[in-house]
Amino acid sequence: MEKLQRILLIDDDEVANFLNQELIGGLQIAHQVEVMTDAKQALSFMKAQCTEEHCPNLILLDLKMPVFDGFDFLNGFLALPNIMVQQIKVVVLTTSSNPKDTQRLQQLGIEKIINKPLTREKMLELVA
Repeated sequence: MEKLQRILLIDDDEVANFLNQELIGGLQIAHQVEVMTDAKQALSFMKAQCTEEHCPNLILLDLKMPVFDGFDFLNGFLALPNIMVQQIKVVVLTTSSNPKDTQRLQQLGIEKIINKPLTREKMLELVA
């Protein structure tokens, strides 16, 4: 399996971010793991600094965040240039089991939704 260049974790839960970062680091599946606790900041980062060499290959996105949630991020992300959007795999990592959330994600074109917590098996399945 070839290592991903960059994974971006977007979650307001710092403990979950720490655990997920440790898990990903231990699996050695990415050269770099970036963490952002604010979805609005993550979207600004994507708009300003995401180039072909610096875009994440994979985004793990929490849905339920204060002020600017995962849906807000997705709406902004999907408005970015198509070439950028098509190169980045977005996976929603959530505790939500609300069917309306699932339906809304499917309407936005998100195919992969993973229930928290992230595990070794779930992560290896994502990058297989």
